[in-house]
Amino acid sequence: MELREQSIKAVRQQIAAKKISAVELCKAAFARIEKLADLNAFISLTREDALAQAQAIDQAAQSGAELPPLAGTILAVKDNMVMRGVKTTAGSKILYNYIPPYTATAVERLQAAGVIIVGKANCDEFAMGSSNENSAYGIVKNPWDTERVPGGSSGGSAVAVAAGMAMAALGSDTGGSIRQPAGFCGIVGLKPTYGRVSRYGLIAFGSSLDQIGPFANSVEDIAQLMNVMAGRDPLDSTSSEKATDDYVAALDGDVQGLRVGVPKECFGEGLDAEVREKIEASIKKFAELGAEIIEVSLPHSEYAVPVYYLIATAEASSNLARFDGVRYGFRAEEAYTLKDMYNRTRDEGFGAEVKRRIMLGTYALSAGYYDAYYGKAQQVRALIEGDFRNAFDRCDVIVTPVTPTPAFKLGEKTANPLEMYLSDIYTITLNLAGVPGLSMPCGLASNGMPIGIQLISRHFDEARLLKAAHNLEQATGLGFKPRAIEGL
Repeated sequence: MELREQSIKAVRQQIAAKKISAVELCKAAFARIEKLADLNAFISLTREDALAQAQAIDQAAQSGAELPPLAGTILAVKDNMVMRGVKTTAGSKILYNYIPPYTATAVERLQAAGVIIVGKANCDEFAMGSSNENSAYGIVKNPWDTERVPGGSSGGSAVAVAAGMAMAALGSDTGGSIRQPAGFCGIVGLKPTYGRVSRYGLIAFGSSLDQIGPFANSVEDIAQLMNVMAGRDPLDSTSSEKATDDYVAALDGDVQGLRVGVPKECFGEGLDAEVREKIEASIKKFAELGAEIIEVSLPHSEYAVPVYYLIATAEASSNLARFDGVRYGFRAEEAYTLKDMYNRTRDEGFGAEVKRRIMLGTYALSAGYYDAYYGKAQQVRALIEGDFRNAFDRCDVIVTPVTPTPAFKLGEKTANPLEMYLSDIYTITLNLAGVPGLSMPCGLASNGMPIGIQLISRHFDEARLLKAAHNLEQATGLGFKPRAIEGL
């Protein structure tokens, strides 16, 4: 059974009609995971729990009971979201043995809606990376070309969906970590508005930037997941009380009169010619569908990379101070004083990229430098958010590339952290401004690798964003079949 060809809606209908069984789907997923183990998409599997959940769904179907909205959906969860009784490592050695006593709200809501979680997906350590080469549990490979990166930090989640090991997945996005791997792997990924989906149970990297979001094979499946995940959570003080929309119902209708903004700053030097060509073809398709194309400006986006890496590393330095070997996780042996134990534990437990970001963040927050670096970055962040607000006075949706190039080769950028950081140049502005963004396929490069396009909307306007993406998806025909990976 090919999971890449199964939609969430169709699976629920077929289980209810007793044409397929949830157990059958679940076994097919684990068979696929075993077959493609070399991609290293998962850190741990939840086979027993998944089969038990599948059996419960089948029993409900046999009894004629009304099935929950996501019944039978095979889901992978990024390993930086806690699940009660399931090992959660955040891709780090320092949490190699951590078993959480509670479950993340987003995961809990999806479980209640009938999803079957098959495992915890591999990720860059503490979600710090753009290539999924920073996990303590090995690199993740792109299923389109195993010599190339899948994107990061949610690379395992993206690969699980793209390679047909799961129908959907959860990732986290701090600076592009859902949208960039979705673009590299030829699937759909959504970073919701900050506060739209609860962060409770997400192991923090940058608390003012992190957001949980879904991966799937289609925009409609993303909408199905968002209908369940979105909404106020009393356990997360940063979650919004603003009412949610019916995202599935919002997909209906055309985009006649939609104002599509094209920021001139995102189509300049450094953008690969093939990526530009595919993005421009999608913009032309919007025009053919009746949308109005408008040039807009995001003038402060040139400062986004330094602003992001000052704020993100500062928050990471603060958040990761809790991992000290005292309460949980890895503790270094042969330490003779408390200070020595702290030093050895953090030195042996954290990887190189995490250490780099802790050092940068600690420096930016240190006495004498706070105002000059972190304080100034927050001021420029406000200007970047203002750019989006000004642009949305003139348009409804903004279109940009997801990445400057298609997926690069493994090891190509690991020696140059700055070059790696520039991989997220088109995505980090959204996290700084808190606006939602969606990555979806818009074609293939000459080397056969997927190219993604990014759609952006106003705060809490995911309904319009998904409608625009759905119309583009239907018009281009980039559904399940063209994303099937030859020979996989």
